[in-house]
Amino acid sequence: MRCLFPLAVRGSEGLYMVNGPPSFTESTAFQRDSGKNCKAVAFSKDGSLFAWCNGEKVNVVNVTRAELLHSFDLPKTVCLEFSPKNNILATWQAYAAAKDGTTGLPNLQLHELRTGKCLKSFIQKKMQNWCPCWADDESLCARNVNNEVHFFENNNFNTIANKLHLQKVSDFVLSPGAQPIKVAVYVPGSKGAPSFVRLYQYPNFGGPQSALANKSFFKADKVTMLWNKKATAVLVIASTEVDKSGASYYGEQTLHYLAASGESAVVQLPKNGPIYDVAWSPNSAEFCAVYGFMPAKATVFNLKCDPVFDFGTGPRNAAYYSPHGHILVLAGFGNLRGQMEVWDVKNYKLISKPVASDSTYFAWCPDGEHIVTATCAPRLRVSNGYKIWHYTGSVLHSYEVPSDEEMWQVFWQPFLDGVFPERAVKYRAVPSELPSAEPRPAQAYRPPALRNKPVTSSKLHEDEPPQNMKPQLGGSDKPLSKTALKNQRKHEAKKAAKQEAKADACQGPVQVKNPQNALQNTVPAVTTGDPEVDKKIKNLKKKLKAIEQLKEQAAAGKQLEKNQVEKIQKEAALLKELEDLELGV
Repeated sequence: MRCLFPLAVRGSEGLYMVNGPPSFTESTAFQRDSGKNCKAVAFSKDGSLFAWCNGEKVNVVNVTRAELLHSFDLPKTVCLEFSPKNNILATWQAYAAAKDGTTGLPNLQLHELRTGKCLKSFIQKKMQNWCPCWADDESLCARNVNNEVHFFENNNFNTIANKLHLQKVSDFVLSPGAQPIKVAVYVPGSKGAPSFVRLYQYPNFGGPQSALANKSFFKADKVTMLWNKKATAVLVIASTEVDKSGASYYGEQTLHYLAASGESAVVQLPKNGPIYDVAWSPNSAEFCAVYGFMPAKATVFNLKCDPVFDFGTGPRNAAYYSPHGHILVLAGFGNLRGQMEVWDVKNYKLISKPVASDSTYFAWCPDGEHIVTATCAPRLRVSNGYKIWHYTGSVLHSYEVPSDEEMWQVFWQPFLDGVFPERAVKYRAVPSELPSAEPRPAQAYRPPALRNKPVTSSKLHEDEPPQNMKPQLGGSDKPLSKTALKNQRKHEAKKAAKQEAKADACQGPVQVKNPQNALQNTVPAVTTGDPEVDKKIKNLKKKLKAIEQLKEQAAAGKQLEKNQVEKIQKEAALLKELEDLELGV
C-alpha cells in the first residue's frame, strides 16, 4: 500500500505534511516551514500544487516534484485559491482605505502561474465571497460587483464579456462540470416582495422568461445554494435570523429544490426544528438532510423529494458522503459528543459507530477508505490534535500537539475523481496498533438517597429506529395522502375488530371475579368496531393499571405525591366510564 495522500497540518508548530496510511511519517517531499505566522494555505483542485503565506511571502510549490515554482511578495495575504485548471492563483489581503479617505489600493490579485505575472487587480472590500468563481474548464469566471454578476471569458479580465443584472443580486453559484454552464442567483426580498432564486444558462439572461427555473419564498434572510455534481438540480436552504414563533434559537430554515428542467418544490421535512446540514450524494440522484429539534432526524430523499430511507433520530448535526457515494457518515460535532454513524448507503446497513470527542473538523480522504477528525484552535484551544480512522471504526493514527502549542488546520491533499477506484464495503473493523477509541461512558450523577437503589431509565426521548421509506414491490409508487391513510387505518381497525369479535364469541362469556382487578383478570376485551371508542377504552385501562401500581407502592409504605393520591381517588369514576363504554351506553 503506497502513501499517496499526504495530510497538510498548520499550527503554532509551523506548516508541514504527514504521509497518509500506512506510514504516517512526516513527508520529506515538503520542507517544513517552522514560522508561527502561517495564515493561509491552499491545494490546487488536482492536488499537484500547494500555496501558503508565512507572513513574509506567498510561496507556490509543485508537490509531486518538490519544486518551488513562485514566490510573491504579499506578506499580508489571508486568503488563497487556485483556479480549477491551475492557470491562476487568487490572493486576497484585508482592504485598507487611504489615510486621506480616498479609495485604497486593489487588494484582490490574480496571478498567472505560467509566468508569475499579475493579470489583474480588483478592489474587494469584504472577505465573504472574496474569490472569483470559475467554471471547471476555466472558460468562464464570475464576480459579484455592486449587486451585479460580471462574467469574464477565457481568463481575459480586461473585458467584461457579460453582466447579469437583477434588482440586487446578493449571491450566485456557477454549476460544476462541463458546458453548458448554468448559474444560480439569489435576490433577497424587499418592500413586501418575496426573495427568489433563479437558474439561468449562460449567456441567456433576458429577464424572468429566460430563466430555467424560479423559486420564490418570504422567509429568507440568507440562503445556501448547493448544485449536485451533474448540474441538474440545486438545493436551497433558506434561513431567517429570528424564528418569530420563538420555537428555535437558530432562526427558521426551509429546504427548497430547483431542477434545471424547471421543476421546483419545497422539501417536506417530517420533524420541526433547524436544518443542520444538507449534502448531495456524488451520484447526483439523492441527497441527505439532517434536521429537527434534538434528537435530530436524518433522511435520504430522491429527486422527486420523496423520502427513500429514514435513519431515525439521534445526536447528530452533520452528514458526509464518501467521495464514491457508497458510504454516509452521520455525526454530531460542536456542542454534541462526537458520535458518528457510518452507513453503507447501497444496502442501508450500519457499519460502525465510532466516537470522536471534541472534534471541530471532519473530512473524507480521497481514497474513500479513511477519515480525519481534528480538534483545532481557535474553536477549542486545549487537546488540539488529529486522528486518522478507517471507516470501520479503527483509529489508525493519532497525534496530539504539546499543551503549550496549537493546531489551526488539517486537511487532505485532494485528487481528481477516478484516481482511486471504489472498493467493496467492509463491516469488520480493520486491524490497528492503537487501542479502541471508544470512551468510557460517564456515570450520571445520583443523589446519595438513590445510590443504593435500582437504576431507572433517565432518557428524555426514545430514539426513533431507522426505516426504509421506499414503496414495496407491487404497491403504488405514489405515497398515500393523509385522508387516504386515515381511511385505510379505519378500514383495517374495523376488519380486525370483526375478526376478534368472532373469535371471542366462540370462547363464550368471560367471568370477572372482582371489578377492582378487572384489568388483570380479563381476556383481551371485545372491540366495539369503532376505532375511536376502542382508543378511549385502551386509555382508560392504561390509567387504571397505573392506579393499581400506585396502590401497590402505597401498600409497600411509599409516600405518595398529592397528584398521585388524587389519581387513586378517581378510580371509581374511571371504572364506571369504562363499563359504560364497553356496554355501548
